[in-house]
Amino acid sequence: MRITVEDCLKLEAFRGGTVVSCRRKSDRRVRTISVLDEVDPLLGIERNGVKEQLVMTHFWTCKDDIDMQCRLVMGLGKKGISALVIFLNDKGLHDLDERVIHAAEDSGLLIIVIPDNDKNTYAIMTEQVLDKILYGHNYSENLLNNTIYHLLNFEKHNNFQSALKEAAINNDYQVVLMTTEFNPILTVETRHRDTIDNAIIRAKRYDVTHSSVFTQVDLDDVITYWGTIDINGEKHILMIVDNEDNYSATEIKKLAEIIQLAMGMWKYTPERDSRAEFIKSAIRGDLTFCYTLLEEADLKNKTFISVFFANGINNSESQRILDRYEAEYGFGLLPLVEGNDFYGMVYADDEYDQNIQLKEACLSMFEELKRGGEGEGGSSEGRKDDIRIFHSTGLGELENAIDGFKMINETWNYVEIVFPHKRVFTKYEMSMVCNCINIQMQSPSLKKIYLDLLEPFEREKSHKKGVDLLNTLETFVLDAGMNSNKTSEILDKHNNTIQYRLKNINELLGTEITGNRTIPGLTIALALRRLEDH
Repeated sequence: MRITVEDCLKLEAFRGGTVVSCRRKSDRRVRTISVLDEVDPLLGIERNGVKEQLVMTHFWTCKDDIDMQCRLVMGLGKKGISALVIFLNDKGLHDLDERVIHAAEDSGLLIIVIPDNDKNTYAIMTEQVLDKILYGHNYSENLLNNTIYHLLNFEKHNNFQSALKEAAINNDYQVVLMTTEFNPILTVETRHRDTIDNAIIRAKRYDVTHSSVFTQVDLDDVITYWGTIDINGEKHILMIVDNEDNYSATEIKKLAEIIQLAMGMWKYTPERDSRAEFIKSAIRGDLTFCYTLLEEADLKNKTFISVFFANGINNSESQRILDRYEAEYGFGLLPLVEGNDFYGMVYADDEYDQNIQLKEACLSMFEELKRGGEGEGGSSEGRKDDIRIFHSTGLGELENAIDGFKMINETWNYVEIVFPHKRVFTKYEMSMVCNCINIQMQSPSLKKIYLDLLEPFEREKSHKKGVDLLNTLETFVLDAGMNSNKTSEILDKHNNTIQYRLKNINELLGTEITGNRTIPGLTIALALRRLEDH
């Protein structure tokens, strides 16, 4: 229900009140109400400066400080609040200084001054304003009753979708039902100001799947509300579009509850989400079922650029990164989110030259996700050190994508053991670890051959020296990419110390450890050692 300042002025709680500035702005909408009582004026502006909020105050903390009153008024005016109600009191503010009124006029803030008496208090005003917001005009000419009438008209409609469409048309709203992966499965559109895809891209940033209440998302001139509902034991996302900004958040929440109840009465079952089924089948390695879903999921004749599994990127900052790369490079991203686990398939039209470019774009995207959005100057939600991304990129055929997921599923927890300092893992690290696992599990004799390469460290006269040299070699090869500066940083040792140890390692092993014929066997030996020690 759209309630304005003018509507509030007609309430009993405003009796005796006077508008002293910006009367012309009394058509401003009032959505919420709050009390300003902070000692710090900047904190007061931050906490109460909410667009379309009615703010009440006595100016207790600055009743004798005209300059601070002006600062508060200017700050709240810039924030676009509905109005400021100032209570006058014998023990507090007796009247409002002209300088404060001028400041309000300059900042476009409507101020109402009102005597503090038994009929005009915070509690009474809050109760009456909220009642007006929640129940004024009988829910916009019976929004809920009207919706119920259409949704439960079993004689006229033969299915839930038809009933919902008529209810939406008659009450000027739109509805989109989606899976938790934001794949639409039921759409009732009554306007076409913005595309559903654009709305989804922007709403993902608000993390609506984890909100317990309906979240308002303004899309230019379109007001949308996002929340989750349960259908047959499965969570879905419901988007409701308020075409003319007629309804309050409370009304939309009630509307969502009614729609959910009507689904149950109609025994409505959402259509199969073929795209979600496709990626689930790919993850579990069911190639045959994937082929049956290709056309239904609109993935026929697509080339698969990359598949990945990630922890720690299910947040709005990471979503902004994914959206930006999708928009910039024109590829498609098929996601599957399960708690903190994020699976994805990147695909594109079958154009060879373009796909080479998209491969590079994916690699850059994973690096930026690893940094938690540092490249954009933003801060990541949560600790970026917790982010882990496992990907197989440069695939092509669907079979390669299935194999990519298989490799990720079989090796990701072992890869973290071998490379504890890395956060992005490619198919090259995973294939090497996969070989190590096979050696460890199936070939004891071959495992012994590799581990014997490290035996000279155990023969060192000083046990501590042998351990230090082996740890240095392990860090140098597996963690630092054979970079002595990075090795010194990880081990917190001076680079001269690292260089000295590397020289001793060469002498101890009787070979140049960075040589092309030495490093492959040494890498597997060190990786096996970490797996064995875990």
